[in-house]
Amino acid sequence: MDPIDPVHGTATLLLIAAAAVVVLLFLIIKVKLHAFIALVLISVVTAVAAGIPIADIPTALTTGFGSTLASVALLVGFGVMLGRLLEVTGGAQVLADTLVNRFGEKRAPLALGVAALIFGLPIFFDAGLVVFLPIILTVARRFGGSLLFYALPAAGAFAAMHALVPPHPGPVAAGTLLGGDIGVILLVNLPIALIAWYVGVYRMSKVLGRRFDVGLPSLLFGEENDGTGSSGDTDTKTQAPPTFGLVLGLLMIPLVLIGFNTVLSTLIESGTIAEGNILVDGLILLGNTPVALLITVLAAIALLGTRGGRTLGETQQLLDSSLGPICSIVLITGAGGMFGGVLQISGIGDALTTSLGGLGIPLLLQAFLIATALRVAQGSATVALTTAAGLIASQAADLSNVQIALLVTAIAAGATVLSHVNDSGFWLVSRFFGMDEQTTLKTWTVMETTLGLSAFAVAAALYPLVS
Repeated sequence: MDPIDPVHGTATLLLIAAAAVVVLLFLIIKVKLHAFIALVLISVVTAVAAGIPIADIPTALTTGFGSTLASVALLVGFGVMLGRLLEVTGGAQVLADTLVNRFGEKRAPLALGVAALIFGLPIFFDAGLVVFLPIILTVARRFGGSLLFYALPAAGAFAAMHALVPPHPGPVAAGTLLGGDIGVILLVNLPIALIAWYVGVYRMSKVLGRRFDVGLPSLLFGEENDGTGSSGDTDTKTQAPPTFGLVLGLLMIPLVLIGFNTVLSTLIESGTIAEGNILVDGLILLGNTPVALLITVLAAIALLGTRGGRTLGETQQLLDSSLGPICSIVLITGAGGMFGGVLQISGIGDALTTSLGGLGIPLLLQAFLIATALRVAQGSATVALTTAAGLIASQAADLSNVQIALLVTAIAAGATVLSHVNDSGFWLVSRFFGMDEQTTLKTWTVMETTLGLSAFAVAAALYPLVS
């Protein structure tokens, strides 16, 4: 659904957005109203207050809800199935042990972050998070302490790669709109993403982990176990764990398939490969994220599901039991997308960018602030990236490819900061890691902000050198 023509002025729309967020947080944190109910309620009230025609409000609500579920529900479903199989068969423990043995116990969070950076190059944030979840929990279970020490470096790595580095859709779309060279953007943004991750995520995770003692969640994999790799689940059979090579091979399936999809799609968009090639289209289909995860789950069932004498019927029951607890995650994430969609359709995002567009500030800072405004207004980092790039594209006509790459960095940095209740990723992190909304704001939101600010600081330092 396209944005409506605003019926209120910019100031009024901004007040409506601010009031909606404040009331939503009050309902969830103070009143203790269930987040799903609160999000739907505030979405309806905001739609009415912002002037969306009454007859169009149901469409506005379902558009944001449905588009978010379309991208998240399948990933979460397949991801939790794969994670459950890895967890109960000892595969996650094997991978965690190997990573820790290579890096050492004290650098276990660094090991998780580096692995996530590698996997995050072709894999989107939400898909990477669900695949890595059992590994994060297994390492945290082994060494104890706050879950944030282990969860934030990995989750932040996926966030950094998704926002800053081609071939992810946000930076690719922004670079294309600005007329930049995607290869140059990749070469410039990749080292910036690594620096921003180390400063804004890894170092910050140590601070946040000391301040907030977040325990292991029981939502996905049951109660905390004794550290042997067995969660006490009655479906867990006594067995020799799978080899490291087998576990790594399973995790490489989505990495390779999604990588093919990303690279081939980018080559088609650039005109390097012609459209309509059956082989290319087939590889792109297999690399579609839900399809790639489906293939991975089927492979895991075949290679892990019947280990230790478990029958296919017992494996089916195991997978079925893994899906029940994620209903809340899926619904809350969809409702977060609904709220963000209402803010976008109502024109609140456009009102924010209009109020910033004519301030006469430097282009790099202007790009960062506009993307930040869009991020805060409607939640989606990808939407903020593409919209902000379109708004400033006319000012980038005479820039070099390196300058455009740094401009993309600034936009991506702004589109990363201040993740909050209208961002579906906020709710994924909150529910996957068992944090309440207030704790998520004090940890995930802070870390996303330091990640974005770190990336912008590097871009701002480099921009005068190439101007």
